[in-house]
Amino acid sequence: MDESGGSGQPRSGNDRATDRHEGQPPRTDPSHSEATPDTTGSGPAPEEQAPAEDAHGRDTGAKPSDASDSSGSSDGSVSPGVSGTPDPSGTPEPPAGRAPAAPRGRTEASSGNTGGGAGTGAGGPRGPRRPKDPGGGLLMGRPFGVPVYVAPSWFLVAALITWVFGGQLDRVLPELGAARYLVSLFFAVAFYASVLVHELAHTVAALRFKLPVRRIQLQFFGGVSEIEKEAETPGREFVLAFVGPLLSLVLAGVFYLAMSPVEPGTVPGVLLAGLMISNLIVAAFNLLPGLPLDGGRMLRAVVWKITGTPMSGTVAAAWVGRALAIAVLIGLPLLTQTGALGGDPEDIGGMDTVTDALLAAILAAIIWTGAGNSLRMARLREHLPELRARALTRRAVPVETDTPLSEALRRANEVGARALVVVDAEGEPLSLVREAAIVGVPEHRRPWVAVSGLAQDLTEGMRVSAELSGEELLDVLRATPATEYLVVEDTGAIYGVLSAADVERAFVRAMARPS
Repeated sequence: MDESGGSGQPRSGNDRATDRHEGQPPRTDPSHSEATPDTTGSGPAPEEQAPAEDAHGRDTGAKPSDASDSSGSSDGSVSPGVSGTPDPSGTPEPPAGRAPAAPRGRTEASSGNTGGGAGTGAGGPRGPRRPKDPGGGLLMGRPFGVPVYVAPSWFLVAALITWVFGGQLDRVLPELGAARYLVSLFFAVAFYASVLVHELAHTVAALRFKLPVRRIQLQFFGGVSEIEKEAETPGREFVLAFVGPLLSLVLAGVFYLAMSPVEPGTVPGVLLAGLMISNLIVAAFNLLPGLPLDGGRMLRAVVWKITGTPMSGTVAAAWVGRALAIAVLIGLPLLTQTGALGGDPEDIGGMDTVTDALLAAILAAIIWTGAGNSLRMARLREHLPELRARALTRRAVPVETDTPLSEALRRANEVGARALVVVDAEGEPLSLVREAAIVGVPEHRRPWVAVSGLAQDLTEGMRVSAELSGEELLDVLRATPATEYLVVEDTGAIYGVLSAADVERAFVRAMARPS
């Protein structure tokens, strides 16, 4: 059946007719589809799991697993707190269904920036479906409509800052006694408030450019602003990255001016000095020209402008980021040992050396991972246009609600279709017969099972245009998680059925394909 329209017959998808025995469910034709699973009675492919069903056998939309993006590398500052924002290359995610076993980062993989980096919540593919509330810790509020979360790891860093800064206060203000830890805790909270301002700068700029922001998260080494789309021009990319360090510099200046009327050596004076220095460190570190830091995004924008291709900018900034990671790993301990960062080298003992080396290793790992994720997701973004609804769609045959499953499968096998659409008397689609449900019906029962009992009702979000492709297609599928979607022409005629599993396989293959 190659026509669509008044007859109710769907237009041919990517399948051709093959010889099948009557009563056998439609099978996959590998030569004409993007890895579509076999729907024979043999059951689903080993790597697939049947979707969860409610008491009526309908798909609940639940999926076996959500692989989350762990590449939230921070553009971290060398101080205990850093803020970050994932790459503005908006991390595309696979549609609802099983999560592909691929790492995720910012957009270019959602890698976070320590010390505040601009970017998009990207990351290697994250869980295939995105909940309405992204979560990520303790919800603190929704400035500008963007949820702000404090991750559990923040409390660990807050305790560390309280302990370290408290020890410094004991030398500067010994008369405080145990109260120094209360003052130190206040410093930790105030510093992360500065990091939040840094992230809000990225968020406001993104919203100004009409880029959606999924959330802001304060975490171990700072903060992450998850911007879900890539900036359209290198100029906007540059501005989006620069506003974070700029706000940190402004805050450092504000704290410096606030020190003027305050007497040095007092609690307010020490707090203001500490906040001024911390914001300077955050700004300076994030301006380093390597991904995933803000400076790396600025370098990417410059190379993008010169070459005309964002991929060239990503490659250049990512490799500079990897060089920075090595420099931090080796250089930070050497600088502290020589006293270049302040202090007497003779006073630096074994524990200080271990602490410096550990801090350098963590920061280097964050930067290296973020740079790698940026490269990986940029490569994926290059291949995203290959995901086309029309090419991935399975041919479908329309059947009425009371049609026995065996008869519906016979009709599908005759024309080489691999999906069933339940229609009313006028040929209007009502629901989709789920592939997993067909597999679960023994062959001897199929003549007595009506297709309507195995179908999932169509919702508006389950109707997909045959013209969709790339990230636009993924966005539509993520908005309405399901296992199958009805693909229609612009005229409303049935084109076929799109399986989320097919799209996910194509997504993973695109990510593995070299540039």
